[in-house]
Amino acid sequence: MISTAAISPVLTILPLENGDKLTRTEFERRYHAMPHLKKAELIEGVVYVASPLRIKSHGEPHAYVITWLGVYTANTPGIGLADNTTVRLDADNEPQPDALLRIEKGGNSYINENDYVEGSPELIVEIAASTASYDLHEKLKVYRRNGVQEYLIWRVYDCQFDWFSLQEGEYIQLEANQNNIIFSQVFPGLWLAKSALLAGDLGTVLTVLQQGLASQEHNNFVHNLT
Repeated sequence: MISTAAISPVLTILPLENGDKLTRTEFERRYHAMPHLKKAELIEGVVYVASPLRIKSHGEPHAYVITWLGVYTANTPGIGLADNTTVRLDADNEPQPDALLRIEKGGNSYINENDYVEGSPELIVEIAASTASYDLHEKLKVYRRNGVQEYLIWRVYDCQFDWFSLQEGEYIQLEANQNNIIFSQVFPGLWLAKSALLAGDLGTVLTVLQQGLASQEHNNFVHNLT
């Protein structure tokens, strides 16, 4: 008698590879089968697997952004902060942004039954190497089309910080004021000392943020959220 196990086909889940063209369902199936993999994204149906990250070009900038957003979140009940979290935007796009802020009640996203962010967070931040990065091209188009209200990109090698605001369906780059401070249009009180951030001066970044948190606009925002 021949065992059925001997003739049954072996089902193998293929690993994710850069450039694979997959459905979101297949992308998630392969991602779940690779628990050692820390970051992979599906952008316009194409898989992007992250390379190992260097401290100066990603680790430190990422930490500065999370600290800045974390202090804001601690002082703004009703919003949610996430670090390196999968976002299910649409059938062809499942990015894993470096940081995001979302309005928890009445916002454009929610946490689904599988503990994923579903929909478009109000603000997304990406740490990119340079203008050549897909963060400034493919992702920008995807975030704009899906209605992400503010998209921030820190281009580390270029020593630039781009802050895009969605206005009438298009991304408009916000300019800093005479003190080189940029103000969020969606999250009142979220002020960024651009030059200080680019210089690695986290102390000044947080001092300016505290000024935003003390503003009447932020107080009104918190009152409306709660």
